[in-house]
Amino acid sequence: MKNDKIVICDFFSYRGRNIYCTRPVIKMIVDIGKYADIPTKDIKGFNQRLLKAFPGLKTNYCGLGFEGGFLEKLNNGTYLAHVLEHVILEMQYMLGYDVRYGKTRVLEDPTKYYSVYEYKNEVCGLECGKAAVFILNRFIKDEDVNVEEFFNFLKKVSIKTELGPSTKAIVEEAEKRGIPVYRIGNESLVQLGYGKYCRLIMATLTDATSCISADISTNKQLTKAILSEHHIPVPYGRVVYSEISAAIAANQLGMPVVLKPFDGNQGKGVFLNLNSEAEIKEAFRQASKYSNGIIVEKHLTGKDYRVLVVGNKVCAVAERRPAMVIGDGTHTVSELVDMVNKDDRRGDGHEKPLTKIKLDDVAKDILEKNNMTFDSVPEKGQVVKLRANGNLSTGGTAIDCTDIIHPDNAELSVLAANAIGIDIAGIDIVTDDISKSIIETDGAIVEVNTTPGIRMHLYPSEGQLHYVQKDIVDHLFPSRESYNFPIISVTGTNGKTTTVRLLSHVLTKAGKTVGMTSTSGTFIKDRCICRGDNSGPRSARTLLSNRLIDIAVLETARGGILREGLGYDLADVGVVMNIGDDHLGNDGIKTLDDLAFVKSLVTESVKDGGYAVFNAMDSMTARLIERTKARVVLFSQKPIEDSDYKNYIHVYADDGYIFVRENSMVKEIVRIEEIPITMGGLIQCNIENSLAATAVLYALNIPFDIIANGLKTFENNAGRFSLFSLNDFHVMLDYGHNLAGYEQVINTCKKIDCKGLIGVVGMPGDRPDEQIKSVSRLCVGVFDKIYIKEDINKRLRQRNEVSKIMYDEIINAGFDKDKIEVIENEVEALKSAISAAESHDLIVVFYENYEPLRQYLMSVGAKEGRAASNLEVDTASGQS
Repeated sequence: MKNDKIVICDFFSYRGRNIYCTRPVIKMIVDIGKYADIPTKDIKGFNQRLLKAFPGLKTNYCGLGFEGGFLEKLNNGTYLAHVLEHVILEMQYMLGYDVRYGKTRVLEDPTKYYSVYEYKNEVCGLECGKAAVFILNRFIKDEDVNVEEFFNFLKKVSIKTELGPSTKAIVEEAEKRGIPVYRIGNESLVQLGYGKYCRLIMATLTDATSCISADISTNKQLTKAILSEHHIPVPYGRVVYSEISAAIAANQLGMPVVLKPFDGNQGKGVFLNLNSEAEIKEAFRQASKYSNGIIVEKHLTGKDYRVLVVGNKVCAVAERRPAMVIGDGTHTVSELVDMVNKDDRRGDGHEKPLTKIKLDDVAKDILEKNNMTFDSVPEKGQVVKLRANGNLSTGGTAIDCTDIIHPDNAELSVLAANAIGIDIAGIDIVTDDISKSIIETDGAIVEVNTTPGIRMHLYPSEGQLHYVQKDIVDHLFPSRESYNFPIISVTGTNGKTTTVRLLSHVLTKAGKTVGMTSTSGTFIKDRCICRGDNSGPRSARTLLSNRLIDIAVLETARGGILREGLGYDLADVGVVMNIGDDHLGNDGIKTLDDLAFVKSLVTESVKDGGYAVFNAMDSMTARLIERTKARVVLFSQKPIEDSDYKNYIHVYADDGYIFVRENSMVKEIVRIEEIPITMGGLIQCNIENSLAATAVLYALNIPFDIIANGLKTFENNAGRFSLFSLNDFHVMLDYGHNLAGYEQVINTCKKIDCKGLIGVVGMPGDRPDEQIKSVSRLCVGVFDKIYIKEDINKRLRQRNEVSKIMYDEIINAGFDKDKIEVIENEVEALKSAISAAESHDLIVVFYENYEPLRQYLMSVGAKEGRAASNLEVDTASGQS
């Protein structure tokens, strides 16, 4: 029975570049049930309620390309899933987010659709999706909805999960410069850049500030002690732990005094200008809510200044004024606050340049000290302070003073930041006039703050604004090189793992500290730091956060692209090895065109001036070239004759050598027989992989001699044509898992002089039946004996389902029943093959898991590597 409402089936978040959009999107799968057959114009009252709740939809363009296009579709008849996409985008737009991209398509089940929509705030985007479904379900029933309530909730979600103003300003500046940005979680922790240049920030706190330095800065008494040792003026005071001790200390210091938590922040629990024992005791009780230890120090008269130090220089200075209202002789304090809060620049928390003033207990206490209440009517021109401190987070304002700070004060501020060990610091100075030296005017540095807010400098109430985020990004990334981290991304149907391994090896020879992700794990140089299939975006992101590496080589698989998009922003070189029919029928990929579209994301997502590398012999290459703006490099196993490709850089094989041609320059790189992974030129696919690697290395300006040396010294290609000798026969392990992979291995085996060929075969369960059958038919006539094994990961297949398909197809093709056996476990299948092997036989295992097979072979005395095997090669069938 079909649903009578919209049901959310799943959500997918694409935080980076993806096949739908270059910007972040959410993909929501919905089931619209019976409404798959009913346009919204035929649902009673639906369109009217929709446009009343979201009048902005009337101007949506939609696919028609003109304002009002969506309204025209709505009136003519469109479907719920399409309306849902527009409502989600409209809701985000109403919340202040500039989002435009959306796409809705039907899935194979005609009641199920996917809606893809752009977002800026991931949490808010998800909540908008859920809210939109709820609202539309009410409209379906011809029921009203209080949309305002939803927006009040969504507004709170947006404010709570949005980056703070300081973080946001730094992030936007980084993005302008092309520095990759990745938000970690839903707080304000952000990674900027990649590899050895990557930096972490949280607001203006950077990873350069140690935990000890941050702790010192929150301990105000310890901070003063350190500053005093550096001969920096600080107010005299002491730490107390009781009301009586506070009163005694105040009497000894002489009133007025200041009380504040010795480890507080944001001005919380700070009480100024205390003149009586009663005030001191009450202040102690309030400050004790924030800390056990309370500082009592001499009250300094003067103005409150904040000096922003970035690196070793002062970047901005502001006078901070506390939250206040000015009387007009007519309105109460409460009414005046309401009037001030109507300023468009004021918002809740940090959402806007200024924060709304709150009438809370702190404001009440300050008013009572001046014999006033919220209902008092101040005289015209009377200044009524509502906070003791000038923090913007409590409603304060700022006046820019950057151009007038005295050089002594600037020098002392930098010295204070360095003394505590903070690279970006907010130095609080109390003095009558910042343009005069505090050494001469009895002013003092009262605090050194980590994570100083920069709103006051970006949006001063008076004076010149300062783009201090530029200074911060300059400090974090002092050179272009520091944020232009090189990335190579390799995709395709076959050859990816060998190519990234080969690239990693040669780049290491070139003196690079290489990070590599692949189906066999994540590596830094030759050390595996994480085993498993790490060819997806999460593994890429993890590697790119590692500060040991100065270049990344990423195997980028189809599945990861479809699930989450790319794990990086832009590559220097994107590679598509080939486009084969593997995985057709999965994840909505039905044709080679579909598959090429997915993989083309890698060569579209290339930096300006970067390169896209393609296989000139692949049937999809012409279409892939059309989709990239990068400079093109082609590779092929023979010189290119096609005139359409003549103007591209070309890496090719000819007469047993690899050549590079660019314009009139032709350079011989290496003799193919000298490349170990080609087995003397016999393994055609590894010749192709070597050509692809050479193309990438040439694009990266690696010297020719290093390329040649790297190709000639790369031998550790575990699990790809891996050879072992045991007694007087041989075993080859290979990860062939599709028709093309099987063909490559079998073609190589035909060139090897062996008496009998034994196959241990199997196929992944997510391949279509016809592809499994094609591989089965290929095995007939090639292998003398066949052992069919099953993968441990069934990939939604039933146990022995794949092996049965293979067995039936092989038998139907006329293979001898006495020479075929099904053994589910691949290690056990290998054991049986070894037991049946005769002198000079070759056993070929198409494995799922390499290491257990290798360990077994080594345990029974096998020797690894071609050199150990004394393998005979049939040169008559070798490379011509």
